[in-house]
Amino acid sequence: MEAKIVSRAMDAATALAGELHLRVDDAVVIHNSNKLALRLLPCDVFARVALAGQEVAALEIELALRLAGTGSPVAVLEPRVEPRVYERDGFAVTLWTWYEVVPPDLDSPSAYADVLQHLHTGMRSIEIASPHFLDRAADAEQLVRHRDQTPALTEADRHLLLLTLQSARERIHSCGAAEQLLHGEPHPGNLLITRDGPLFIDFETCCRGPIEFDVAHVPEEVSARYPDADQVLLAECRRLVLAMVAAWRWDIRDEFPDGHQHGRHILSLLRQGPPWRALGSLSDD
Repeated sequence: MEAKIVSRAMDAATALAGELHLRVDDAVVIHNSNKLALRLLPCDVFARVALAGQEVAALEIELALRLAGTGSPVAVLEPRVEPRVYERDGFAVTLWTWYEVVPPDLDSPSAYADVLQHLHTGMRSIEIASPHFLDRAADAEQLVRHRDQTPALTEADRHLLLLTLQSARERIHSCGAAEQLLHGEPHPGNLLITRDGPLFIDFETCCRGPIEFDVAHVPEEVSARYPDADQVLLAECRRLVLAMVAAWRWDIRDEFPDGHQHGRHILSLLRQGPPWRALGSLSDD
């Protein structure tokens, strides 16, 4: 979010918390991208703020409640207020429990794989309307096709992304793998290591698809420990994820920090060819 919008968003979250009898003397920005993440103090609430009409927060709220009911490893909503999406001054605000992050244990790749498998088990028991993962890929392809939406993308890079998105989608579809509800982006940035154990956050990207699509987001040392993943399908899902993320980084509306630099790095990986890197490993570069 731009600085002037961030200021308004912080004011909206602070005012809302006050109306809900949560004391706020300070709001600390934890992350600023297309959405704003805040720690509200001293009530110690984690607030997620987006421009109203640009979020799918209601789906995230419903899914978080239902997953918590299955004992799945997910962050929970703030228990002192009604669990819903609040609208204030043009923003949609959701309020969550704040967790203190602790250092990962020595066997963190195994723990990561175990907690992702546990999450998938819980998600298999839930029926909820959600997009198909290939629909998200098709949306990324449309971004690339429309030059007015991705004006800074060179024609050579545009051609590469289109070919990659199309071929990966076709190969994945031909596998005919079993599908279920997925997190959608269970990369390390969406996993909190807390005193209560590893917990997943940010379910706005949930979708239906094969578990390999989720596994494609985690580091290679984690995916190697996820049981029974189809390695051929996993490789194609990694390629698809890289192309999708690269497309999003060139979206004229994207607010990811250093987005074009990130996009260029992924494009270079796609040009290098297989073995395809896992999205969750790129932060180590």
